[in-house]
Amino acid sequence: MQLRLYDTLMRSKRLFEPLDPARVRMYVCGPTVYDFAHIGNARPVIVFDVLFRLLRHLYGPERVVYARNITDVDDKIIARATEEHPGLPLNEAIRIVTEATDRQFHEDVEALGCLPPTIEPRATGHIPEMRALIERLIGDGHAYVAADHVLFAVGSMPEYGMLSKRSLDDMLAGARVDVAPYKRDPMDFVLWKPSKPGEPSWPSPAGIAVEGRPGWHIECSAMAWKHLGETFDIHGGGIDLVFPHHENEIAQSRCAFHTPIMARTWMHNGFLQVEGEKMSKSLGNFITIRDLRAEWPGDVIRFQMLMTHYRQPIDWTRSATEQAAQALEGFRQVITTAQARDGRLSTPVLEALADDLNTPQAIVELHRLAAEARRGNFHAACDLRSTCRFLGLTLAGDSLQDIRKRQRGDIDEAHIAALIDARTKARAARNFAESDRIRDELGAMGVVLKDSKEGTTWEIAG
Repeated sequence: MQLRLYDTLMRSKRLFEPLDPARVRMYVCGPTVYDFAHIGNARPVIVFDVLFRLLRHLYGPERVVYARNITDVDDKIIARATEEHPGLPLNEAIRIVTEATDRQFHEDVEALGCLPPTIEPRATGHIPEMRALIERLIGDGHAYVAADHVLFAVGSMPEYGMLSKRSLDDMLAGARVDVAPYKRDPMDFVLWKPSKPGEPSWPSPAGIAVEGRPGWHIECSAMAWKHLGETFDIHGGGIDLVFPHHENEIAQSRCAFHTPIMARTWMHNGFLQVEGEKMSKSLGNFITIRDLRAEWPGDVIRFQMLMTHYRQPIDWTRSATEQAAQALEGFRQVITTAQARDGRLSTPVLEALADDLNTPQAIVELHRLAAEARRGNFHAACDLRSTCRFLGLTLAGDSLQDIRKRQRGDIDEAHIAALIDARTKARAARNFAESDRIRDELGAMGVVLKDSKEGTTWEIAG
């Protein structure tokens, strides 16, 4: 079985050939620990967990090294700590925020069925490596000191922009670039900056007298170097990181080590929106993993995420959540009725995953196995059980009926009546898209509608 992955840098699907089959290395950008992780943050965690599982299967668990970092020094962390703990010294406030958020993140991703990465480096534990990289870049003329900052000179790397496939002018026009007076070029980016009073600080590189802290981009270059080497196999993250973060990582690492590549394959998952709109707090559709977990088991969230191919945009809807829950309930009933034991991993599922993590095709095969099991094929039930577990789906816990009973306690009859009234008005206005959306929202709440000439009535499913 050959693994083929889509490489963002080459814009094509390529055969994956590790630099060293005895030590397959993958780095994925992890969270900045200042708040609850939202559902968009969950997507790369789940996507690259599936890839981690597949690599372990193909090369052996002991031969795969998966590093996912924790950013624990950042402007957002400082702002949150200042806001939430104004009476405490800033360093103490930061410690409280990062420890709590780190714990929340790990609870959430564990509930989503994700394996812990092999290594989980923290930015603050790699300041010496960052300083060493910065010193190299300065020594080779790729970085310079100005106003107690160290900046990367983008013009010193002719191939800058290869990942995002944009010119410097295009990148400047489309980016929120801080055009500080001490920059030689507007596109130059910060590797190190002076700390403000009370902020975390470390001795600065390049003989700078004042203490400072690293810029965001240098962190990942340093942690990847420390744990995976100057070059490695796979670098992953969300599509929003292509520019500037991953573009800048490539520039830093390649210029520091004089290598033609940083990572052999660059992988990026697509954007996520909610009910057809960009997720934002201002729109009131900002969903955290913790919010979803209050309603649904982690299996449902994970399965819903895998229903869309990782490179495609995903529209997170309540109707899709209900669809995922019903599918998993069907699988659970099959393996329970058959009293299924451990079986074999489905070859068609593995082949689908080996084709650039084609999880929708893998799910088609899960449904086929379930159908075979319903016809009395005990081996299909066993294979379904083992293959689901390989994908991180436990099929354990409450039944869908029990989940709906739990959710039912939160149902507000006045709210249901208001939604039905809104749906009736939408239908009268022939706004069938809105009518269907409201129906799906009610369906996700376990509410079944019955339309008749006398009007619409409802009942609770199950």
